[in-house]
Amino acid sequence: MDRKTGDAFLRLVTIMDELRAQCPWDKKQTIASLRQLTIEETYELADAITEEDWQGIREELGDLLLHIVFYAKIGTEQAKFTLYEVINGICGKLVARHPHIYGDVKVNDAEDVKSNWEKLKLKEGKASVLGGVPVSLPAMVKAMRLQEKAKQTGFEWENKEQVWEKVEEEMAELKAAVAAGDPLKTEEEFGDVIFSFINYARFLQLDAENALERTNKKFIHRFTRMEEEALKNGKNLSEMSLQEMDAIWNNIKQ
Repeated sequence: MDRKTGDAFLRLVTIMDELRAQCPWDKKQTIASLRQLTIEETYELADAITEEDWQGIREELGDLLLHIVFYAKIGTEQAKFTLYEVINGICGKLVARHPHIYGDVKVNDAEDVKSNWEKLKLKEGKASVLGGVPVSLPAMVKAMRLQEKAKQTGFEWENKEQVWEKVEEEMAELKAAVAAGDPLKTEEEFGDVIFSFINYARFLQLDAENALERTNKKFIHRFTRMEEEALKNGKNLSEMSLQEMDAIWNNIKQ
C-alpha cells in the first residue's frame, strides 16, 4: 500500500471516531441498526457491477468500507474486537489458505486453489463444505454457492451435455407434476428445474443471478417504453388488447 492510500484509510478511521463522538445519528447506531443498511449498500454495489458503472462501483465500495470501519468501532466500544483484529484476522486467514504462495504446496490452476481452500476450511473445524454458505443468501445466489462448493469434493458432472440432460429430465418431471395437479410436487419440481438451470449456467461460465437481473432490467426498460408509447396514443395499457400491446412490444424490441 502506498503512503497516500494509508493516509486516506487513517483519515477515514479518524472521521469515524469523530462522528461517533459528535454526530447524534452516528452515536445511536448499533450493529443491529446498521445491518439492513449494509445489505442495501451491498445490493447497490451489485447493481453498479451489473451496469459496469465504475464510478458507481468506486462510490459503493467506499460506502461498504465505511460500514466495516463502523462495525469495528462499535466492536471496540463493546470490547468485542478491534479494527486491528479484523484486519490481522483476514491477513492470517489469507496466508493460511494460500499455502501455494506462502508455503510449499503446488497447484496447477484456479480450480486446485478452490479445492485446497475448502479442504483447509474443513481442517479448521468446518463440519461440511456447505457450512460456509450463509442461510440468508438469496435462493439463486445460494444455489450457485452450494454447487460451487460441492464441486470441490468432486461431486460434479463431467461436461455441460450431461448437465443439459439433467435439465431436460427435471423439466419432464415438472410437466408430469403439473399434469397430476399436485401443487406441492409441482413446486418441488419447479425448484429442481431452476436448480439444474443454474448448474447449466455454471458450466457455461455464466453468473445466473446476474443474467436474470439483466433480463429484469431489460423487461423494465421495454415495459416502461411500452407505457410511454401507449400514452402517446392517448391510452393506458389496461385499455389495450394483448395484441395491441404485443405489437408495441415487438416494435420496441426492434
